[in-house]
Amino acid sequence: MNILFLTLAKIDNIEERMIYQFLMKEFVKNGHLVYIVCPLERRFKTKTHLYESDGAIILRVKTLNIQKTNVIEKGIGTLIIGQQFMSAINKYWSDVKFDLVTYSTPPITIIKVIDWVKKKYGAKTYLQLKDIFPQNALDLGMLTKTGIKGIIYQIFRNKEKKLYQLSDYIGCMSPANVEFVIKHNLEVNPKKVELCPNSFDLSNRIDYSMDREEIRRKYRLPLDKIIFIYGGNLGKPQGVPFLVKCLDANKNRKDCHFLVVGSGTDYNIVEDWYKNNKNTSVSLHKLLPKEDYDKLVQACDVGLIFLDYRFTIPNYPSRLLSYLENRMPVIACTDNNSDVGPIAENEGYGFYCPSNNVVAFTDCVNKMIQSDIKIMGEKGYHFMEEMYQPINTYNAIMNHFND
Repeated sequence: MNILFLTLAKIDNIEERMIYQFLMKEFVKNGHLVYIVCPLERRFKTKTHLYESDGAIILRVKTLNIQKTNVIEKGIGTLIIGQQFMSAINKYWSDVKFDLVTYSTPPITIIKVIDWVKKKYGAKTYLQLKDIFPQNALDLGMLTKTGIKGIIYQIFRNKEKKLYQLSDYIGCMSPANVEFVIKHNLEVNPKKVELCPNSFDLSNRIDYSMDREEIRRKYRLPLDKIIFIYGGNLGKPQGVPFLVKCLDANKNRKDCHFLVVGSGTDYNIVEDWYKNNKNTSVSLHKLLPKEDYDKLVQACDVGLIFLDYRFTIPNYPSRLLSYLENRMPVIACTDNNSDVGPIAENEGYGFYCPSNNVVAFTDCVNKMIQSDIKIMGEKGYHFMEEMYQPINTYNAIMNHFND
């Protein structure tokens, strides 16, 4: 089959240790021809071009800057990127007949591309639903149901419905996501909504555990304490003010240490607290290069997940996989709609607490310290082996085409 993957993520090659690259490699491994379209922002000063990467053909389309830029350029760039994708596909792959087009959220800006490919080639369409937008923006107050923001919300909501209608199949991150999509979109046939979670190739993992003490010394971390790490985005969805409250309540503990590594719109909230509070149990680092971050994670003991308590959608953060692959148990501080915490508790690799209760967080920390962290980490690793391998995601998609 000829597989077309549309994404707004930056993809340099499919050997990168990222969820989409792992999935595309799985398609290549199983004999499919893989075509990837992704943006190439103008800041890189390079023209649209094609190149091959380990069996996949990648088309990087020159666009305006759509990340880390001003609102005007981001808005215009987002509006025209669909047309830019279509023009590039027409120019470089006019003789290719696509059998399947798959895409991951947020794909609302490329709905026209999906519609065009489906009609032109008769291709089947598979949505990998990672974020439920615009409901997530509504939950956080970025959009409303009234006023000007209400008009914007309704425009995006209509596009979301169109996206679901265009998609022959919708793959969700967790059982709670499946239930949410079906419950809140009555026009969607429940039979086309299914579980298709993120996945990570464990055979690709590099083991840095031999350097554990050396890595801790490099980042001035205690050698003899349990280290809880939060790594990743520090923005509105993560409920950073609550994260800071948790750190503040545990800032002078003697039995453990907390490490925050990341970047994002609310990084300054953590940084301001860190600078203004003397503490012995918290370290803060800006986002590191991926290899350095992978090494640092392996030198820690427990992973932390934070989600804003206002969410009504059941988010399932991909950073969980980084913790599980390193045999680390987790503490999931989330809203009461996400099932990431309950699943961790049910499978024995973590604890859950609501992300509006600092006392409950501290209780989870105490429970984790008193638990057998190694056994819990092994349970998480085995759960990842069973559920979150690229072959699982590949099979979820290809089960519809094997006949």
